[in-house]
Amino acid sequence: METAVLASEERVLEGLSGRQRDAVLHGDGPLLIIAGAGTGKTTVLTRRIAHLISSKRARPEEVLALTFTEKAAVEMAERVDQLIPYGYAETCIGTFHAFGDRILRESALEVGLG
Repeated sequence: METAVLASEERVLEGLSGRQRDAVLHGDGPLLIIAGAGTGKTTVLTRRIAHLISSKRARPEEVLALTFTEKAAVEMAERVDQLIPYGYAETCIGTFHAFGDRILRESALEVGLG
C-alpha cells in the first residue's frame, strides 16, 4: 500500500514547476493563487485535491471545488478522477450556481423559503 501511495504522489507532482509544486504541497492555512489564462491553475487545483486526499489530509467528502462554468467543473472532476486510483465519489466538484442551488433546495424550508 505504501508503494501505491508513493507512486500516486509522484504522479500528482509530475511535470509541475517549482511554484506549482509549492502550491500543491502547501501546508495548513489558506493559499491564494493568482495567475493568467493557460498558466496551469486548474492543474494545480486538481493536483492539490488529489494530494490532500491521497495523503489523508482531507477525506473526499471534505473537499469542495467550485468553478464558474460547467465545462470547467467537468474537466476538473475528470482530472481528479484520473489522479485518484479508487475514485472520489463524495467529493463536491461543480459550479457556484449548482452549489448554491443545491444548498437552497436542501435548506429552503429551514430558512423560510418553502
